[in-house]
Amino acid sequence: MPKRTDLEKILLIGSGPIVIGQACEFDYSGTQACKALREEGFEIVLVNSNPATIMTDPEMAHRTYVEPLTPDVLAKIIERERPQALLPTLGGQTGLNLAVALAEDGTLERFGVELIGAKLHAIKKAEDRDLFKRAMEKIGLQLPRSGYARSLEEARQIVGRVGYPAIIRPSFTLGGTGGSIAYNPEELDEAARWGLQMSPVGTVLDEESVIGWKEFELEVMRDLADNVVIICSIENVDPMGVHTGDS
Repeated sequence: MPKRTDLEKILLIGSGPIVIGQACEFDYSGTQACKALREEGFEIVLVNSNPATIMTDPEMAHRTYVEPLTPDVLAKIIERERPQALLPTLGGQTGLNLAVALAEDGTLERFGVELIGAKLHAIKKAEDRDLFKRAMEKIGLQLPRSGYARSLEEARQIVGRVGYPAIIRPSFTLGGTGGSIAYNPEELDEAARWGLQMSPVGTVLDEESVIGWKEFELEVMRDLADNVVIICSIENVDPMGVHTGDS
């Protein structure tokens, strides 16, 4: 892909504190991105709330802001720095959620900032459980039975159709935060309330359980020209139901 000559200044969002599901791999990838973009001649502005990273070392970006990763703070930095583009894909779930918030509140449009690396519709399709489900059904993939709930009553109705045990998956959360397994109505009520509370958009996917199945992963990288590279294929030692980080 040729270099974009219409861009001069790019804003990168870091991932913030190192937590389960969002660890040092984002610091590493963000550091590599800073180096690569600087070598290409772009001016880099970095925002990260975690000073204990390689990414925030003085030589990595032209300007580094160690500030809270919130939409209000990002909007002020954008107003001050006036970048032409925002690269959110190196900040994990934090970066993606901030990019969506800045797009939806009009900040990016107001200051003429382009989202690069991932477009808004692509982020939403990957992070919104209902949109992702529809996308998979559109290409003919088989999925566990499920339904999208915005309230406790809707969650009860959906699980009444898919049966127990049921998996409760909130939308737009980090590393499955707020997700639960419900084996009976009492556990469902508790899990659904928690999931709806944890989801920034107040929605959960109630899904048929496949606990105990063999778990395989295939990681694929694809570009806009439909070039595809298979990065790796994995068979987990433990079955579905055991977190891959523990497997």
